[in-house]
Amino acid sequence: MNVINTLISFATAYLLGSIPVAVWGGKWFHGIDIREHGSGNAGTTNVIRVLGWKTGIPVLLFDLGKGWLSTMMPVFLNASEPGSGTLVNLQIVAGLCSIAGHIYPVFAQFKGGKGVASMFGALLALQPLLTLCCFGVFLAVLLITGIVSISSIAAGIAFPLFLFIIFDTPSLFLKIFSVMVAIILITTHHKNIKRLIRGEEKKLISYKRN
Repeated sequence: MNVINTLISFATAYLLGSIPVAVWGGKWFHGIDIREHGSGNAGTTNVIRVLGWKTGIPVLLFDLGKGWLSTMMPVFLNASEPGSGTLVNLQIVAGLCSIAGHIYPVFAQFKGGKGVASMFGALLALQPLLTLCCFGVFLAVLLITGIVSISSIAAGIAFPLFLFIIFDTPSLFLKIFSVMVAIILITTHHKNIKRLIRGEEKKLISYKRN
């Protein structure tokens, strides 16, 4: 393992994750701080609600991309032998650094989003097929409920379940990380869970006719 390249990978992953595209996009193109509007979250769902799909989709793609790129940094910088278990472990840590950067961005007073899109990008880099299956769970729940938060939580819980039951792996670290994914998503959505219990959580998709 190349220690210097490993540390550079982790630092770069955190800084990439810290790029608050939702905050900067809101300020540069709309003259507002997205964290002061809607749910107050610097994430795709709130951007779509407040600023519309034309702003929300680029935010989503950028956040997804920075999660993927951050997780691939140990590979690009040759932090360890290609295909080795150590390299996968380093990628997992880099992905966590990116997610931490998104939730606590150094470039935005450490007030970021919930890290869903960045996490999706990181998981795509690690387990693309498994991640796409979880995305299918997200879409299914979203189409049924219209609520992004419960869809994200469902997909997060599905990740370790699918990994343990269908996509088994010899990597203990990856198994632990999969459980962390579910815990992180549940924890960062605690306010949404409270609103869900009270029946106050807003829907992104509504099937009610006017």
